[in-house]
Amino acid sequence: MAVDGARVERLTRELLEAIGEDPERPGLRQTPARMAELYAEFFAGVGEDAAAPLARTISVARGPAPETLPSGAVLLRDIRFRSVCEHHLLPFAGHAHIAYLPGEQVVGLGALVRVVEILAARPQVQERLGEQIADTIAEHLDTRGVLVVLDAAHGCVTMRGGRQSEASTLTIAARGEYSEPVARQEIIALIGAGGEGRR
Repeated sequence: MAVDGARVERLTRELLEAIGEDPERPGLRQTPARMAELYAEFFAGVGEDAAAPLARTISVARGPAPETLPSGAVLLRDIRFRSVCEHHLLPFAGHAHIAYLPGEQVVGLGALVRVVEILAARPQVQERLGEQIADTIAEHLDTRGVLVVLDAAHGCVTMRGGRQSEASTLTIAARGEYSEPVARQEIIALIGAGGEGRR
C-alpha cells in the first residue's frame, strides 16, 4: 500500500497549525510536501512482502562451485539500517548483523540486506524488527539456524527524556541451532571483532 501523500500533506499542515505555527510562512511552505516525500520513503515497507528477496536461491551442490559447500555460518555484518519507532515516530538507526547456517540452498547477500530494508521501512520497535528478520529468513531460506543482532541508537532516548546521546540498544533474535547460547558464541565474537569503527 502506497503512502497517501496528499493526506500526509494535509495532516502536516494541521500539525504545524496545532503547534502554533503558520504553514504559509516561507520556511514552512514546502514542509508538507517534504513530509509526504519523507514518509513515502520511511514507510515504503508497509504492505511489502519481506520474503520476496529470498525467493531466488542458489543450489550449492549443483551451482557454479559445488566444491565450496559451506560447513559453517554465513555472516553478513554491519548492514546499516534506519527505521521509525512506532511509539514517538522518531527515528532509530544502526547496524544489523545476520548469520545463518546454510543447507543446500544459499541466497545472494543483497537479498538479506533487502529483507532488513523492507522490514525496517515501517513503524517498528527494535525488538520486533529483529524477530521479524529472523523469522523471515528461517521460514523462507534453507537454513539450520539464524542469528540476528541489531545495534541501534534511538531518537526517543538520545533526543528526549534522559537525552543519552551515546546510548545504543542491542537486541538478539535466534532460530534453530543458534537458539542455544553456546552455539552462537563464535558468531557474537566475530560480530564484536568488527565493531571498533561503528557509529
